[in-house]
Amino acid sequence: MVDTESLVPPEHLLRQVDAAVDFEKLYEIVEALYSEEEGRRSIDPVVLFKIVLLQHLDGNVSLRGTLRRAQTDIAYRWFLRYTLSEELPHFSTVSYNFRHRYTPETIELVFQWILEEAGSAGALTPAAVFIDGTHIKASANLKKKMKQEVPAAAKRYQEELLAEVNADREAHGKKPLDDEEEPPKAGGKKQDNTSKKKQARRKKAAKKQKTVTVSTTDPESGMFHKGEHERCFAYEAHTACDKSGYVLETVVTPGNVHDSVAFDDVYDKLIQSFPEVETVVADAAYKTPHICKKVFRDGRVLSTAYKRPTTMKGGHPWWSYVYDEYYDCVICPEYHILSYRTTNRDGYREYRSDPKICAQCPTRHLCTKSKSFVKTVLRHIWKGYEELADDARYTPEYKQLYSRRKETIERVFADAKEKHAMRYTVYRGLAQVSNWVRLKFAAMNLKKLARRKARKRFAPPSSTPSSYILFLVNVLPCLASLPDRPFFDKLKAAGIRYQPP
Repeated sequence: MVDTESLVPPEHLLRQVDAAVDFEKLYEIVEALYSEEEGRRSIDPVVLFKIVLLQHLDGNVSLRGTLRRAQTDIAYRWFLRYTLSEELPHFSTVSYNFRHRYTPETIELVFQWILEEAGSAGALTPAAVFIDGTHIKASANLKKKMKQEVPAAAKRYQEELLAEVNADREAHGKKPLDDEEEPPKAGGKKQDNTSKKKQARRKKAAKKQKTVTVSTTDPESGMFHKGEHERCFAYEAHTACDKSGYVLETVVTPGNVHDSVAFDDVYDKLIQSFPEVETVVADAAYKTPHICKKVFRDGRVLSTAYKRPTTMKGGHPWWSYVYDEYYDCVICPEYHILSYRTTNRDGYREYRSDPKICAQCPTRHLCTKSKSFVKTVLRHIWKGYEELADDARYTPEYKQLYSRRKETIERVFADAKEKHAMRYTVYRGLAQVSNWVRLKFAAMNLKKLARRKARKRFAPPSSTPSSYILFLVNVLPCLASLPDRPFFDKLKAAGIRYQPP
């Protein structure tokens, strides 16, 4: 009989993973999925989980390929506690277990369990989190598609925005706006204040739809436009990680969902698990009035990038229009006043110019192309929170945090795609892809935790001098005593004199 224990190197990754956590915890997680009275004896659930874990740890594309490799890989068999002569579970058993028994609730428990292990080891640093999204190519043929009319999704913060819009309108002496989604009262006589314009607006809102491209192979994926010409059906993993690269939360959406739309789901789940978050670092896609308000209202700081304004090409720069908070007006580059007119449903205050003045303006062609000679400037009622984000962008502390995106969240995505086969998925459906992505990030967290514990376990005693210290003590004095060394010439030029011991 072959002893697999002696054939697996002590520094092997699977040995480190096996020593990092106690896999007996899985019995508690899946206890409710098994019956002690009915059915035949099942395959060890720890073995079933480890097979799926092996797929993500080594970046295997499919479970079938993982089991095929486990037939001949001694380290795999040692990790599964199978001898070389024992028969491994059949692929269909593992596949069925992943599809039907590993529900989103079970995978969420596994994901949180590994995060708890990392937290108890002192590996997590959730004071600053980095949020971004990456696309995963779906298992769908681009040629098999159809156009479909779908209802336009309402904003999650629509009620909150409408309440603040009406408060702002009342403060300016305007009538409050009615809720477009609220249906008219059934029966009875038509109310006097319900004009034909309001009825037409409600009818238009009820029919508000948009045309999207839907895959007939995987209808739950979304069309992702990469650049001007390249398109593909994809999913997007909106992810949050800490400074050390541990994934703290992830939400999977179709590929046509914008990052700012999915922010609420990621942020709410993240704060629920880690209320100690102080700073949220995100790119310019997340710099919207709602996101800035949500983060700063919670007592946290949003560190983001510069967002290029969408102004008229070749016209006056955006900063030449100055907002006067005291008089609640906008001053144009020619030092004329744009007065407040109204606050629209999207939360923007409209400031308009006097057409009589604009008609005689020498720089009107740089300001507006309106045939009625009216310049309109929009300013959101939550613009103050965006200005707080700009202030944080110029603060050295948050500027340094934003520069770490490339070594945190971007590194997580790079490792996931290059080392753990997340560039595309073979699964179809949002639920299956979400489970697949969540298990993949759980495996990446476990791998990082195992490496960390292994470094501590095999680290030399603190009293032992490192190779760098040995170099300073033994080699550097010899080099310093030699003449005409360029390095020491630079030291002398800088006024630094080295004295050998």
